[in-house]
Amino acid sequence: MALASTNDALLANYVPVFVMLPLGVVNARSVFEDPDGLREQLKQLRAADVDGVMVDVWWGIIESKGPKSYEWGAYRELFKMVQEEGFKLQAIMSFHQCGGNVGDAVYIPIPQWVRDVAAANPDIFYTNRSGTRNPEYLSLGVDNEPLFGGRTAVELYSDFMKSFRENMADVLHACLIRDIEVSLGPAGELRYPSYPQVQGWNFPGIGEFQCSDKYLTADFRQAVVEAGHPEWKLPDDAGEFNDTPEKTKFFAENGTYLTEKGKFFLTWYSNKLLKHADQILDRANQAFLGCKLKLAIKVSGVHWWYKVDSHAAELTAGYYNLKVRDGYRTIARQLTRHDAILNFTCVEMRDSEQPEEAKSGPEELVQQVLSAAWREGIEVACENALNRYDKAAYNVMLRNARPNGINPNGPPKVRISALTYLRLSDVLLESENLAIFKLFVKKMHADQDYCPDSQNFFKPITPMKRSKPEIPIEKILEATEPLEPYPFDPVTDMFSDEASETS
Repeated sequence: MALASTNDALLANYVPVFVMLPLGVVNARSVFEDPDGLREQLKQLRAADVDGVMVDVWWGIIESKGPKSYEWGAYRELFKMVQEEGFKLQAIMSFHQCGGNVGDAVYIPIPQWVRDVAAANPDIFYTNRSGTRNPEYLSLGVDNEPLFGGRTAVELYSDFMKSFRENMADVLHACLIRDIEVSLGPAGELRYPSYPQVQGWNFPGIGEFQCSDKYLTADFRQAVVEAGHPEWKLPDDAGEFNDTPEKTKFFAENGTYLTEKGKFFLTWYSNKLLKHADQILDRANQAFLGCKLKLAIKVSGVHWWYKVDSHAAELTAGYYNLKVRDGYRTIARQLTRHDAILNFTCVEMRDSEQPEEAKSGPEELVQQVLSAAWREGIEVACENALNRYDKAAYNVMLRNARPNGINPNGPPKVRISALTYLRLSDVLLESENLAIFKLFVKKMHADQDYCPDSQNFFKPITPMKRSKPEIPIEKILEATEPLEPYPFDPVTDMFSDEASETS
């Protein structure tokens, strides 16, 4: 794409900034709770040149009254305000529960009529080895089981998205929504609920595998029989939520994870997530076909135990990532079928801020995941995992957004497509915090003035086309080959008085 001027070339470096709205902006009773207060906050974000906002569209609110009884009114009010105040929108199809994860300030469960099915069949929920159920999100084991009034879980998600398309047709036609992020697990992330605080997990526990519901157990039994090893069972030596790797046989040095049996299980466990994502994104693609927007998914930044050979916390979450096996490029390759964005978290973190005993590597993890997406040719977006208001954290975000800085002649070799800041609050809008945040937004914008169509200078969004043909799992697994990540410069276009801290 030819860029007409120096200004256009710099706009190719412009990374739009979105801000997450409060989790309960539409409350559990489907009421837009404080429109006047939100409008005042949005005006302050607009004055800071923020490009857009992200909002959870909660399944547990919209379809709470009963099957296919959708209540969109409060969200239509909210979207109208967002449009009036001049923002773009990232909408999350939130098929998960709000409550039970870091930062969850409100409780919004999945619809009661869905949870009622669990009274007779608790195996619709993810289950750990001790039999504890997790009601945050339906087990992927029921993706294709017609247990919900004759509908499968995938059909529940599909019907919800089709209703959104029908009831938000004018909003979609106005191109207010830039992307639709599809919730694929707890906290809206593509993962298993391996580290639930409500069940007693504490950082930096390794977490637990979550595949003991009867559907996933049966699937695994069938898989081992087909592999010629009917004697193999689900792991019984992987410890408990708050163990360290060396306390378990599975994750210890020369542990079970390195055996043929362990590798088979981890491949099966992680491949189930890939298939889950692929199926639901295919339905999302059909629901939003022709709309001028992108699909996205969120991948969790499980950074603790990254510097231990077994990567235990990543493995229990479903990311089969080791020094000798890339667990993220497979996800990126799966997303190429749907031209979907990979949204990654923990983009604000530094290794030096983490406790030594956690063996965390957030900086290396971000570099690996972003590189995986870029190598597969898909867009990658980022968000911070924890609330931060300081220049040191903003500098890490700036470095990860454009790892080699600004290119004055056009698009940089690598850059993220957007950054979503967590989260809008009174604390963010305190005068000193807001002043620093404004400077951060300006730097994310490559020191350019606010540009409402910045995407046109990078990768213009076009009407959604039908997903490509299904990618054979063998082709996806070729992407497990580890490759060197793209180089990230220690100092890029940062706040100068703090830049030295991030090197």
